[in-house]
Amino acid sequence: MSEAVNSPSGDGSPRNLSQAERAYLTLREEILSLRLEPGSPVQEESLTRELDLGRTPFREAVKRLAAESLVAIYPRRGTFVTEVNITDHALIADVRRRLEGHAARRAAERATEAERAELGELTEKVEHLREERDAVMDVDARIHRTLYRCTHNGYLENTLGQYYNLALRIWGLFFDRLPDVTGHVTEHAELLKAVVSGDGERADRIAVEHVDHFESAIRRAI
Repeated sequence: MSEAVNSPSGDGSPRNLSQAERAYLTLREEILSLRLEPGSPVQEESLTRELDLGRTPFREAVKRLAAESLVAIYPRRGTFVTEVNITDHALIADVRRRLEGHAARRAAERATEAERAELGELTEKVEHLREERDAVMDVDARIHRTLYRCTHNGYLENTLGQYYNLALRIWGLFFDRLPDVTGHVTEHAELLKAVVSGDGERADRIAVEHVDHFESAIRRAI
C-alpha cells in the first residue's frame, strides 16, 4: 500500500503539512502497511532516522496513534504496535455497518461540485484498477477517506477513519487468503456513482452491503 503522506486524509490531495502531521501520516502508513508488524516495538531512535522525522513530531504522532489504538504505550517497557485481535473484527464491522451507510448518505447530500468531480475521477480509477495488492489497497483507502471527507462532518470523518484503519490492518493480514479482492474494491464504482448523483438512499444501501461483504469474506478466511 502506498497511501500519500502529503494529505491528512490520505486521498492524494496536495496539502502543506506540519512536521507533526507528516510524522503521524508517515508512522501510520508504516503500521497500516504492516511494515511495522503487530506487536513490534516502535523504536524512536531507529525510526526517526529511517523515516527522517524529528523527535518531537515523532512523539506527538505516537500519542495520536495511541489514542487511535494503533500503538500501545507501556511505562518503563516502551511503545509497541498493537496486536490485531481477530475477535474484534465483528465488533469493528458492527460499528462500520452503522456509520459507513450514514456517511455515504451524507456525502451524497453534502458533497460539493468539486468533490463530486473528484469522486468521478476515483470511479474511473476503480474501473481500471490493476490487480496488484498495493494498487488495490491504495485505491480502497482513497475512496473511503474521500467519502468521509465529503460528509462535511469532522466527527464522523475522524471516527470512521479510525475504524477503517483497524479494519485495514485486518485486511492486510488476510489479503492473500481472500478471493477476488479486486472485485471487492470495484464494488465501490456503484457507490461512488450513487454519491455523485446525489442518491443518498442507494449510497447508504450499497455502503452497508460492502461492509457486510468484507466482514463475511474475512470470517471465511479466518
